[in-house]
Amino acid sequence: MSSEIPSTPTQLCPTCGTRVAEDATRCLVCGADLTGGDKPSRPGKVVQGSRMPRVTLGLPAVLGLIALFILVAVVIFYFLLRNSPNEAVGVTSTATITLTATSTITPTPAPPTPTNTPEPSPTPLAYTVKLGDSCGGIAFAFGVSIQSIVLQNDLPADCSTLYEGQKLLIPHPTPTATSLPTSTLSSADSTEAACEKIEYTVQENDTLSGISLNYSVPVEAIREYNGLVSDVVMFGQQLVIPLCRRNATPGPTPTPTLPPPYPPANLLLPADGSPFSLADETITLQWASVGTLRENEAYAVTIEDITEGEGRKSVDYVTDTKFIVPNTFLVNDNVPHVIRWWIMAVRQSGTDDDGNPIWKSAGVVSPSRVFTWLGVSSGNTPIPK
Repeated sequence: MSSEIPSTPTQLCPTCGTRVAEDATRCLVCGADLTGGDKPSRPGKVVQGSRMPRVTLGLPAVLGLIALFILVAVVIFYFLLRNSPNEAVGVTSTATITLTATSTITPTPAPPTPTNTPEPSPTPLAYTVKLGDSCGGIAFAFGVSIQSIVLQNDLPADCSTLYEGQKLLIPHPTPTATSLPTSTLSSADSTEAACEKIEYTVQENDTLSGISLNYSVPVEAIREYNGLVSDVVMFGQQLVIPLCRRNATPGPTPTPTLPPPYPPANLLLPADGSPFSLADETITLQWASVGTLRENEAYAVTIEDITEGEGRKSVDYVTDTKFIVPNTFLVNDNVPHVIRWWIMAVRQSGTDDDGNPIWKSAGVVSPSRVFTWLGVSSGNTPIPK
């Protein structure tokens, strides 16, 4: 580091004080004339003013300073990273500690409380919908209600979105089987609860109205129980026929009256060979209508106890298509009885001397069916209600 001394003599501008060459005639800054007659005589020695020392650095020194600055910056950055919360390393070590703690806790939860937690063990059954299936048929097959299937699978209320291959969850028949308080039901509810439902496979050329007419069940009831949105049925489709929704009396039909003789009645309930006992409140016989009966026509219902060959027989006449077996016909002797019954359309031809109607045949006798009855005697021969 050295201070420079000008090698040529200079002078100061008397106007602005700028230092110019000694032989200059005009100031380069303010333009003052320096050749005036009153120009001072040249001094014997030039007086230099004070100046700030100038520092000059060579190229190697500049490069060395830059390298030193970069090195210092790198060192500072390194220490900052080292002292700051290094999340990557910290998290790794924390995770290692957590795993160690977890492995220590794992053997601790020995109590089988979580095993007992899944108390709702009766998980729904998985079922794949087949061609021709309906909510009513599936519900009847599994012994559950249509509403439970709709709620379990988030289906629409009419259950009209079933398709072949669809996966359904069928809930288990839970406390729904609380049919114990049947004695407290109303007469209409008890009749419907006691009424059976049958499955019917749609045959070729079958129509819903024809099936409805055959079983005397309204079309609306069949649609409701099977989740149908229209009257279209397909060959091979399984339908549930709710016999408890049958018409009490034959309603108006497209074919009002069949000419006599009437065809044999199609027996519906109970199924052939069905067993009954004192636990059954009533035994109801049901059959399909043979047509619209006239005012002087009826059904002759014949029931006969064939346990001992030619046994007791009873013949009753009704205009409805169902008949409840009288309690007086059911014997409570703790001996199984085989009872046969059949139906025939009859027509009144007059009255006897006592005013009772005289009936004669108006159709073909239906095939007969049998059911068994076992009465339990306990001292005072109870009579079924």
